[in-house]
Amino acid sequence: MNFIKKYFKILIGAGVLIVALFVFTASLRSKDLSGGTLKNWASANNEERVATVRTLIGGDENIDIVVACVGKIATLPDSGEMTIADAARLCNMGMQLKENL
Repeated sequence: MNFIKKYFKILIGAGVLIVALFVFTASLRSKDLSGGTLKNWASANNEERVATVRTLIGGDENIDIVVACVGKIATLPDSGEMTIADAARLCNMGMQLKENL
């Protein structure tokens, strides 16, 4: 009987650890702006926005303008399902085209 109780306690402990790990990883994924949609953009603070745009476009040129551009795209109707990565690339490509034309 003691063996069953110990085995049951170990099984419950392992289950609790697995659930805690799942909750932790799910919370980390929800904070990731680079993989999120523009719905998440409004709730992020400015430091998170700048870090995300810097990561997505791979540089420090015109970061403030690209952040503002993505913010403008986020306020457009029906733009909530667009990914932040697509919006940042679109803004960055527009800036590069403007510089080269």
